[in-house]
Amino acid sequence: MKLAFPHPFVILLGFVFLAGLSTWILSPGRFERVVDPSTGREVVVPGSFQQIQQDPLSLGEILLAIPEGIIAGADILVLILLIGGAFFIVEKSGALQVGIEVLIYRFRHSRALLPYLLGFGFALGGIAFSMQEEIIPMVPVLVLLASKLRVDLRSILSITLGASLIGAAFSPINPFVALLAQQVAEIPPFSGGAFRSVVGLLALVTWISYHWRKGKSTHDQEIDWEHPPTPISLAHGTILFLSLGGIACMMYGITSLDWGYTEMSALFFCIGIACGLLAGMGINGTAKTYMQGFGELISAGILVGLARSIYLILEKGAIIDPIIQGLFSQLESLPTALGVVGMFIGQALLHIPVPSTSGQAVLTLPLAAPLTDLMQISRQVAVLAYQYPAALMDLMTPTNGGMMAILAASGISYKDWIAYLWKSWLLLFLFALLITLVGIYWFG
Repeated sequence: MKLAFPHPFVILLGFVFLAGLSTWILSPGRFERVVDPSTGREVVVPGSFQQIQQDPLSLGEILLAIPEGIIAGADILVLILLIGGAFFIVEKSGALQVGIEVLIYRFRHSRALLPYLLGFGFALGGIAFSMQEEIIPMVPVLVLLASKLRVDLRSILSITLGASLIGAAFSPINPFVALLAQQVAEIPPFSGGAFRSVVGLLALVTWISYHWRKGKSTHDQEIDWEHPPTPISLAHGTILFLSLGGIACMMYGITSLDWGYTEMSALFFCIGIACGLLAGMGINGTAKTYMQGFGELISAGILVGLARSIYLILEKGAIIDPIIQGLFSQLESLPTALGVVGMFIGQALLHIPVPSTSGQAVLTLPLAAPLTDLMQISRQVAVLAYQYPAALMDLMTPTNGGMMAILAASGISYKDWIAYLWKSWLLLFLFALLITLVGIYWFG
């Protein structure tokens, strides 16, 4: 009998126990940490690593880390449920289907523009605030869009989720990636912005073009344009306006008003209720539909929490700092180019146990930046060698709860996702590595 590929829940649960096992295998240790006044975050002190006495985590402690990780991710879970419930109401109202049909019909003579509008729209979210978990509730929209366009759903996810993560990887303004890394590395914020922007634009256009062409090649049926779609009614138009306005308001709130998950959740709770009433569902019908939406997305929220459990176990077992020390301690003696390659690959590997890009910045840049000083190259290279691989790994690593939740909500197995993506991802990864090496000479 052929064995089925593990469900995302099983994969993440496996990583949870693997993290627990590592506390029995690896020697624990810690760096000293101080609060960086410019960022308000704790950063490691270079050269302060020491091995410590620490007992490995027991089976009971590993099991306790599972609910603790889910509790730690409660704010994201609430966001997924409330935004997801709102989009579920929009979908059940019929406004979403009518809106997508009208959109596709509107671009029937310039269909090639659609993937770029879609990709750059999501890329703006990545450039501004590393949009990822926020995409989970939009999955039903993307599934419907792929169906109407008759393209592979994986290509639509690559154009949306992929564009967001590529935007974050090459962004010159993302406060959680580029700007934070530059602050920790003690180089001027926004410096190297033109370099990052040009490279990011090239990467985005190439990525979107490739996956649009690949997605279309799997579905050669032509769309019938004989009959125009049903016109958008006033109620449906108002619902779509509220939905799109909510997304725009969310992006403004995050970038300009310092919004967190709570504010975003409250915004879409109000939008969801309003859309249900506008659709004529009534108070009870709106409440019932909202609850059905919760049921559709609760598993996605649990996957995000499980990913946090992995990091929580490694942190409790004092295993993260020894991994960092082991990855970076040998690079100083290498030739410059090899040292940068080692730094780049090391950051990529480190993102598997440390799935937070901002957390990875404060953990590694205090070590990587002085290392580039010893190599007599710009600290910008240390930032690039962190920023590119950390964000790009989010497209592949199974410890990224956001990506795994999006796949689960889409009904796509991790195996099928990797089989579809790995070649284009590897080329993009190598391109980013090449650009990092170019940075040695560009930044001096």
